[in-house]
Amino acid sequence: MAVARVVATADRTLTGRQLASLLTPPPEGRFGYRELARAVREALLDGRVALRLRLPAERELATVLAVSRTTVTGAYDLLRESGYAHSRRGAGTWTALPENQAPTALGAFHGDAGAAVDLALAAPEAPADELAAALTSAAAELPRYAGSQGYHPYGLPVLRAAVAARYTARGLPTLPEQILVTTGAQQALSLVLTLLGRPGDRVLAENPSYPNALDAMRGRMLRVTPVPVTEAGWDTGLVDAALRQTAPRMAYLIPDFHNPTGRLMPQEQRRELARAARATGTWLIVDETLTDIALDVPAPLPFAATAAGGDGEQIVSVGSLSKSCWGGLRVGWVRAASPVVTELARVRITADLAGSVLDQLVAVALMDRLDVILPRRIAQLRRRRDALATSLARHLPQWRWETPPGGLCLWIDLGRPAASVLAARGTRHGVRVEGGARFGVDPGTHEHRLRIPYTLPEDAYETAAERLAAALDGAPGRFTDPALPDWVA
Repeated sequence: MAVARVVATADRTLTGRQLASLLTPPPEGRFGYRELARAVREALLDGRVALRLRLPAERELATVLAVSRTTVTGAYDLLRESGYAHSRRGAGTWTALPENQAPTALGAFHGDAGAAVDLALAAPEAPADELAAALTSAAAELPRYAGSQGYHPYGLPVLRAAVAARYTARGLPTLPEQILVTTGAQQALSLVLTLLGRPGDRVLAENPSYPNALDAMRGRMLRVTPVPVTEAGWDTGLVDAALRQTAPRMAYLIPDFHNPTGRLMPQEQRRELARAARATGTWLIVDETLTDIALDVPAPLPFAATAAGGDGEQIVSVGSLSKSCWGGLRVGWVRAASPVVTELARVRITADLAGSVLDQLVAVALMDRLDVILPRRIAQLRRRRDALATSLARHLPQWRWETPPGGLCLWIDLGRPAASVLAARGTRHGVRVEGGARFGVDPGTHEHRLRIPYTLPEDAYETAAERLAAALDGAPGRFTDPALPDWVA
């Protein structure tokens, strides 16, 4: 990475106190220059500190850490020598990554996984009995719609009403006119980004985050400003500072069982972030696709329900039935002010005119059965989460994670930056797993992390853990062509 590019793109500065709060202190409690360089490097690779971020002045950081300025100077020198920082005289020091750390790319789709275990897709199978009943119900309703042209750009009125009623029942009064039905949550997000953003606009995103959302932002040439989600959750002070310093056009959040960390944002933090976004004129795009997957806590209120007064006017919520029912249905939605929904429908028409009437009728029938579907799904996912944790603890006892209160994944700490190597070896051992770098805003970060979903049948995890352990040990793999799809959900 050229120094000129770093200087041109860095417009955020960490204060000494902010950086100090993100660093893991050494066991002896006081930083030497090598320990300080290590701590900054680990925070960078873990996504707590973003790339192309101006580090605090040496004197300021020395004061905050109660060390000599020589210690900070030595640490910055080590960071520059190892490629984790760049400097220009009189202009400061910026975070960077060594040039050989390349981004994770999206490869071609190769077909069925066959005998391999696919741990990259965080999506459960359909509830068979309820889906069959929903199909029967939809077939009975379809003749009522067959006499029309079949195009409903806003979505079927009956489905818009059902989604609105569910928001209202969950504590956020909503009219059908505030709902746009889409072909899944990914299309919903893409439409919102297209409507609200222009190439070069800034969008704030959590780090790590959902990779398909990050790809959608990059594909629209939006400039992504990362804010960390760590084991402690969200730091509203850092988010507020990022909003004030960069004034992004949009901010994309996954507050409900965050993908991939599984964190649940407290209600007070939601109010604070809504208030801060309102003050900077930032649209909040809230991804609520995992809201229903509340395994150990009550399902959270909709994010917009926690915003005070006018703070909710610039909140756009995105949801779907993919996680609570089935991804194969491809039914999602946007909840927003009705004028925004109208504009989104105009954008949507340029892409696919309207969604499938049959799929939407199936979705209506499934929503009528959610009170039956969700308790069964939650009980099933608890069992699968336990099975995954038990198998990992047996075969890979050195790995660490925190059990999430909901969602679909464990965010594994490997203890060392081995995720990409392990993922590559894993395919030769018949298991596909996604390294943490795929979820990072910046390439090369989160190399000590894996995201492993618990959406497969329980008996799959013993096999998966055995194969991962063999791959980690470097044993020869016997799967020469696992034929796994190189994408993530």
